[in-house]
Amino acid sequence: MTPYLLKRLAVALVAVLALVATAMAQEQSVLPPLPNVIDARVTATPERARLVIDLADRTEFAFVSLDEPARLAIDVRAGTFSVPEDEGEPAGEGMVSEYTIEQAAPDRVRTTLVLSGPAQVQQAYVLDPFEGQPARLVVDIIPATDEEFAANVERDRAASAQLAPAASTPAGGSELPIASKPLVVIDPGHGGIDSGAETADGVKEKDIVLAFSLRLQQLLVESGRFDVALTREDDSYLRLEERVALARANKADIFISIHADSFQQPEIRGASVYTRDENATDILDKVLADNENKSDVIAGFAMPQMAPEVVDILLDLMRREMRVQSYMAARSIVHQLEPSVELRRFPVRQADFFVLQAPDVPSVLVELGFLSNAADIANLTESSWRDRTAEAIARGISTYFDSLEEQK
Repeated sequence: MTPYLLKRLAVALVAVLALVATAMAQEQSVLPPLPNVIDARVTATPERARLVIDLADRTEFAFVSLDEPARLAIDVRAGTFSVPEDEGEPAGEGMVSEYTIEQAAPDRVRTTLVLSGPAQVQQAYVLDPFEGQPARLVVDIIPATDEEFAANVERDRAASAQLAPAASTPAGGSELPIASKPLVVIDPGHGGIDSGAETADGVKEKDIVLAFSLRLQQLLVESGRFDVALTREDDSYLRLEERVALARANKADIFISIHADSFQQPEIRGASVYTRDENATDILDKVLADNENKSDVIAGFAMPQMAPEVVDILLDLMRREMRVQSYMAARSIVHQLEPSVELRRFPVRQADFFVLQAPDVPSVLVELGFLSNAADIANLTESSWRDRTAEAIARGISTYFDSLEEQK
């Protein structure tokens, strides 16, 4: 090859390398920066533990089981972390004795939980930023048998062996992809300064529906089919629009609001399931919807007035696919409730509940019964009735998603 051709080749090679470098720089410039891990906290009891990681934005995550000693390592794809150095002691005593947080790799932050005994991840999901709150990774942990924990360790070790070695991979573990599950958002009605309905001897709707919602969440998670989040997990107050916004922000696959109301006629009793319609089924449905929609006013917040054209658009959207799916969900739940729970006549009903207004999330409201009826009060305060009813609703949710799969 002549010197002239060598020179031409060198010039061409330099040009190609320059183009590649420019393309790589442009590609890197458009990639979003990895989020920061803002904070992390662990609560622990002998029965369960929860890890909550606050994130500057949504990101991916994975977890592995490790032995000698028993640990769970949870990785999030993040560029930095700013967790205070004094973190590491869980709130409460039980399944987690301590935890550490480290930058395991330039693109990964790891939280390692030291377990007091064999345990396993029950569910894990990421919530979007909401109302000034950061994005959050929530990991729920429950006890496991020695055999279950050992099997999880071996599974993760085998998965690790199939991957190229990496300094950021925990010993005996690997980054495991998390399968996407439908997200069920359960909304325990009322809370905080808004007690909802109340019996003469002080039994409050807000307490009944929270206990019921926690039991329903447990059953759905144990099925292995769903990720489940609650709009509230304690006696806190949320505005109606906040409940709707939470479900929409997290792209919930279904929103289920749980209530137990009262009425001036004590003979009215039984469970029912509502979808939204501006035209109430009957006068009682109108009264119930009005009472629920006033809860924000009771708490000192007046719902924003929407322009008529905006309301028309929302209602039009609801009449379409989401209304169909909401009705399908209501029918599935009622079908499972029928054999074992007292229902109102025509238990699938419609009313103008504000909390069911999301135009892009199938939404239903379950009225468990009436705190103005003695028989319903006895049921609502009995654990066996709560369990039986929660199991029926869980089955109804499962059959609803089965029907969606059949339509694909």
